[in-house]
Amino acid sequence: MIHPVAVIGAGPFGLSTAAHLRARGIPVRVFGEPMVSWRDHMPEGMLLKSTPAASSIDAPQRGHTLLDYCNAAGIPRLVTDEDIIPVETFIAYGEWFQQKLVPELERVRVVSVDRKGGRDGSGGSGGSGGSGGFELKLDSGELFTARAVVVATGLSGLAHLPPELAGAAADGPTPTGPVSHSSQHHDLSRFSGKELIVVGAGQSALETAALATEAGAQVRVVSRGKGAVSFGAPPWDQPKLRPESPFGRAWSLWALTYYPGPYRYLPAQARHYLVRRVLGPLGAWWLRDRFEGKVGVREVQRIVSADASEGSPVLAVQTHGGRVEKLSADHVIASTGYRVDIAAMDFLGHELRTELSVSRGTPKLGAGLRSSVPGLYFTGLPAAASYGPVMRFVCGTEFASPRLAKHLVAAHG
Repeated sequence: MIHPVAVIGAGPFGLSTAAHLRARGIPVRVFGEPMVSWRDHMPEGMLLKSTPAASSIDAPQRGHTLLDYCNAAGIPRLVTDEDIIPVETFIAYGEWFQQKLVPELERVRVVSVDRKGGRDGSGGSGGSGGSGGFELKLDSGELFTARAVVVATGLSGLAHLPPELAGAAADGPTPTGPVSHSSQHHDLSRFSGKELIVVGAGQSALETAALATEAGAQVRVVSRGKGAVSFGAPPWDQPKLRPESPFGRAWSLWALTYYPGPYRYLPAQARHYLVRRVLGPLGAWWLRDRFEGKVGVREVQRIVSADASEGSPVLAVQTHGGRVEKLSADHVIASTGYRVDIAAMDFLGHELRTELSVSRGTPKLGAGLRSSVPGLYFTGLPAAASYGPVMRFVCGTEFASPRLAKHLVAAHG
């Protein structure tokens, strides 16, 4: 019996991978709610920072780009770098892509993934290249065997709360508690008439602050470092003599976008640094007018601690002059990004997680986005430490999906 490949996750990377596997005739089962992170964990009214050229989900055949969807849905064409994509349009595009290319999607959750037959593969079946395959349990109660597993769970479970904010969030960040994470808010109108602190300086922080202000909140952004809050140049001000990439005109962006393969050969310290810094905290050019003069900004040396012992959160911050001051608000939103940590992927069995080779919590991936466990692959954000910053963005599917599918076919039949 030939067991199917399991793809866990139905966001852009999961859907793209599944489409490429199906096109190669590989039996595949795909699990998850389509575009769930985009639909439930992005603020209403959000606009994508990425341009239309960087926002298509890679497919094995023509006719499934964002532009193709817009044409099919009668939406005005999004064709230039000056066009801005509403998140609702992108979600609808992902659902259209799924209906066209991954119609058999199963809207159930994978509860656990474990090795079948032990580490040496004894007792397993399915021709999985020296592995006994994997046993998956679904929340429906079904157990089944997969010859390979692709983890494409996106941002799920990876929201990062810095330890200095944890003092005001004893039970972790919650939307109704003193401190939350930006991924926990879809409707920011609940903060109308409230004082709000947003911690961070990236697009998520700045757009969250602008949307909350427009919803009637009084907002301050607290950022570390002088001049940390800044905005990118509009397309017409990009350098003309540098190569073009989906993220702007620069040699580094061009190389990281179109040639991410050699990235995994860099020293680990360099790889992790570049993932953090390249395409790092920067507001979109179109957000500047909605932010400046409307949202307060407090630049600090660092956040020392947070406390909510009296109900409302209070941040102790160290100023650039060295003094410690306290900032209070009705609520604090941490727009502090995401951090890959295999330990947080608790649907992977303990033995499986222990066996994985990791670097700073992220899986070490080889050719074809394979992990150190035969038959187990990671794509999307967990692959960024191995293949570079492009894996944080939708356009990374163009590199990842066909290569993963090709390697999986060669290694596992």
